[in-house]
This record gives sequence, C-alpha cells and structure tokens, in this order.
Amino acid sequence: MDVDTPPVPHPDLSAILDDEAELAEVASTPSDSDTEPSMALGGRGKKNPAPQGCCVECEDQPAELFCEQCADDFCEVCFFSQHRKGSRKKHATTKLVGANGASQKKAKRAKDDATTLASAPDSTESDDEAAAAAAMNDWKLLGEKPAAREAVGSWFLERAMYIPVRLTLEERKFLRLLEAALGVSEYTDKIDILSYGSKSKRIVAQIKELCAILSGLVLAADYKIGQELFQDRDFSNNAEFFQEIFEFGRRHKIMNPEKMRTSYGKLMYMLQDSMIPEVRELLSFACVKPIRTVYTVLEESGGLGVLEDPLIGPATQEVLSEGRTRHAVQAEIKLKERAIEQLARKHATSKLKGDTIRQCLYSIGDNHAFLRVNRDPCDRMIAYLQRYFKPDSEEKGFSLAIRSGRSGARLSHDHSKQYAYVLQSLTLWREIMQDMFQVWMLAEQDLLSENCAYRLRDTGQGLNRVQAAPKVGRMMHTILHRASQKVPAVGSQVIHLGDNAVPNALNFIDKYTQIFRILLPICTTLSRLPEVVANDPGIAKYIKSEFGDIECLTKTILADFFRSAFDGSGADNFFDAGSCIDGRLTSAWNWTAQIEKKPFFPVFLLTGFVGFDGAW
Repeated sequence: MDVDTPPVPHPDLSAILDDEAELAEVASTPSDSDTEPSMALGGRGKKNPAPQGCCVECEDQPAELFCEQCADDFCEVCFFSQHRKGSRKKHATTKLVGANGASQKKAKRAKDDATTLASAPDSTESDDEAAAAAAMNDWKLLGEKPAAREAVGSWFLERAMYIPVRLTLEERKFLRLLEAALGVSEYTDKIDILSYGSKSKRIVAQIKELCAILSGLVLAADYKIGQELFQDRDFSNNAEFFQEIFEFGRRHKIMNPEKMRTSYGKLMYMLQDSMIPEVRELLSFACVKPIRTVYTVLEESGGLGVLEDPLIGPATQEVLSEGRTRHAVQAEIKLKERAIEQLARKHATSKLKGDTIRQCLYSIGDNHAFLRVNRDPCDRMIAYLQRYFKPDSEEKGFSLAIRSGRSGARLSHDHSKQYAYVLQSLTLWREIMQDMFQVWMLAEQDLLSENCAYRLRDTGQGLNRVQAAPKVGRMMHTILHRASQKVPAVGSQVIHLGDNAVPNALNFIDKYTQIFRILLPICTTLSRLPEVVANDPGIAKYIKSEFGDIECLTKTILADFFRSAFDGSGADNFFDAGSCIDGRLTSAWNWTAQIEKKPFFPVFLLTGFVGFDGAW
C-alpha cells in the first residue's frame, strides 16, 4: 500500500536570495592560495581590512604615508600609483609615526568617527604585523655598490641573497649532460598542445623520459657513478640527484643570460608542470630545490662574516684595462688576489673551506661583470642623451619630436616630452638591470608556485602558458616608483604580466634580458668611431662627405634611435605597443630590425658591427 508523502515545501524568494548572498560572500573571501588581493576572483565582496600597520592597498607592506582625503595608510609605492594623476594628485599626506605605521592623525580621526573605520584589532594580529615586516625583505631594493675603499656596510650581505654561486668544474660536467638531454627532448612539443586525454599522465611520461635520457648520459660519461645511481632504475630514490642537475641549469642561466636560450624555457616549463599536485603524486618525487646563493652557502657554514669584512670590496672589484697601462692593471690584479687570499685564510674553518670562500667571492665578481654588461649600457645611453640633447631647446636637424602616423610612429610628442619619455625609459631599464638577479629569483618563484596555475591559451603569438606573476608585478611597481622619483613619469605606466602581451614571468625575464643586446652594439659603435677614423683616412673622408664630422654622425645616430626606438611602433595592433612600459622595448626591437635601411648602417659595419643578436 502506497503511503502518501507530504509535499516538500518550496523555499521562498527571500530564503533563496539569502542563500545566494551567503554563497557570494564565501566566494569573495580570499583563500589561502591567493597571492595578492588583486588576483582574487569572484564578485565585489566585502574586503577584509588590512593588518594593522600595513598598506591598505597591497596589505603586505608597512604603511609609510597617511592620505588625509582618503583616510587610509599607504606604502610609498601604492600611494604613488593611486595618486599619480587627476584630483587625487592634490591629496595631502602625513608621514606615519612609529615602526608599526600608526598615525597620530588617523588615531584622532578614529576617535571622532569610529563608525567609518574598522574596529580596533585584537592582540592576535601582532603575528600579521611581524609577517608584514618580514615580507619587506622580499621587495627591498638595493642601492649602488660601495667603492673599493668605502665601508661596505650591509650591501654585500643583502646582495648575496640573490647572487647564485658559480658552478664548479664537476658541476659543469653535469650541466653539459643536462643541456644535451634538453636538446633532444620534445617536452613542450608534446605537452603544450590542445588535445584530449589525461595531461598529467603525459607530463609524467615526458619527465621520466628526460630523466631516463639523463641517466643514460651519466652512465655513458662515468660508468661507475652511473651504475651506483641507477642500479635499481628507480627515479624516486635518486630524486636528490635530479634536483641538483636541474638546479645547475637554473643557476647557470641566471648568471649567464645569453646561454641556454632555448633549453632553459623547456626546463622551466617541465619544472612548472612537476609542481602540479596530480603530477607530483604520480611522479612520487620532487624535481625542484632552492637555488644555491652566496648567502645560503656562507650561512650554512657560519661564514656570513666574510660579507661584512672590509676586504670584500677590493676582493670582488672588477679590473678593467680600458685606458690604463699594463703595469697598473697587473698591480690591481695582484691587490685583488691578495685580498681574496687574506679573506680565505681569515675566515676559513673546519666547516667553511678556503675554496668555498674563493668560489663565493668570484661569484660576487661575476655579478659585477653582469652589471657592467647589462646595466652600464643604459648609463652610457643616458649620458649620450644628456650630453647631445637639451630638454628645453631643440637643435635644427636633431629634434626628437615625433608625430603619430609619420615613419610608423604611434605617439605624438614634442621635443621636450620625447626627451623626458626616453630618459624615463632608459632609467627604468637601468633600474631593472640593477636588481635583475632579485627579479629573476622572484620570477622563478612565481613560475614554480603551487598556488598559481597556468592556462594554455592562444595569445596571438601561438599557444602560451598564461600565468599570473604577483611577486614580479609587485617588484616591478617598486622599481617603477624608484625610477619615477629620479625622472618625471611620461606615458602609460601599465606593466603587462599574465596577459596576451607578456603571458608569464618567463616571457617577462626573456624580454628584459634583451636590453643589452639592443644598447651594447650602439654604444660599441659610437665608442669605436674616433679610433676607426684616426686609423683609416678613407673612412674619415667618407664620414666627412656624408655626415660632416664625428659629432654630427653621433648625433644623427642617437637622434634617430631616440625618435624611432621610442615611438610606440613595432606591434601589429595599437593595444600591444603604445607608450606602456613593455611597448617601449617592443619599439626598440622594431628599430633594430630596420637598421639595414638606415643611412648610417655602413658606419656600423665599419666599426665591426655583426648584429643585435651576435658577438661584439
């Protein structure tokens, strides 16, 4: 006999709306995986108040300024980005008092109008304040290197946190094996495709295939070591070996950006996939380990005192031979080697060997060489701009003014505005190169983050891994703010990250490591002109008949570069170039592609120019 069941009451409209509101509130609450407030997805839910003493915008930096109109505390970078133009530019500020960022004026306003401000935090938020203060180390920008005879202070101690250790001879052997294995691997061709089926299984199969190739190469290179490592053919038992080999490649690439130009991206994408939880579970071992830096090596052995020793300045300085006698160069080399040996004897212990100290000192010297090759061309171009051009007056025939629609330009600037635009661009490039190792470390953290997944998407330049880069983005806004303090901001201040223009942090790094490839050949050509003219009367006659003299030729080259390399051109649509930070580098590459059409191109060839992607 059937029993009649009572009908289920239908919820009324108010209950449904209440449930949806509750769900929306839960969806808008940032989860543990959110790395930045701006990256949170969902609706416009109520935002949790920032920890006490932190910036109300980024919520992870100590507050430095109080805006009287906004009634909020900001760090210096966020205040500048929020108050750069418009009516907000006129807002008055008050310097915050105290280490925790508490403002006397804000405290008074909180008493007057308690309903408009968040309630006072309890004692449990002291941990948030400590975390915010500790996070400041992640974004701290380093100043200029002290002179050889100046007090070093904490410069080397802070810089060493981001300087990878130079590879030893034994490590370089395994590096060559890694490059050989990556050269024959087809990892990205088989993974970064649109297909059906389990992608995790394909990733695991390709990673194991690369590990198998490495195993075979190690066995062929040294049979005894290979037999000990891979006797049981279990990759998980040799996880530490593979982690070290992959770390060798990452460390070598950071120190030498011109090396591993194709294999590094393949390596990073493989490591990025290995961090996916499903892949790690199937793989049963981790492929990633932290990069060994000078700081970590010395810290493990209790030798951080080496970085604070006054002798570290002369022990790590570069010895340049340009414009100096051979006797002076040899004398400086001897002084440097003597300082290195004194440091090695003074700080050597049972745990810290003298060879390890020398390796760390040479690694710091490698960092100085990197800065000379990558940062100094920016300084030289800034010096050329300030020497041959004036912001308030333009010389006939050498004006920097550009107009949209002429010669491919997409911007319209008069001479003074273009001068400021070029100066800001070069200054920004210079600041990025100054802290490139730190930016690179943060880029790898973003790429290998477990909480920041990527999406394979067609960006107009083929399939790319589109992934947010919150740490690099925060660092770039800090660098942009520092550059804006030196020169006035001109044009768009947008930084592309995680979009069609710059899909991920790897593309960002690859983009800015090309700066020296653009500027160094120009600086080399201009510096060699006087020597070439003095040694060859035929070349001197040619330059005089075509350009007048060396100074006119130099100004012709520079004026064309400062106009055409910073005119917003180079992209196939207006939105991918323009005046944004990344679009300026696109315009510069567009200029290099047209160098053969320039009237001064024969002069480049006469000074030994090979190309913007060759050896100089």
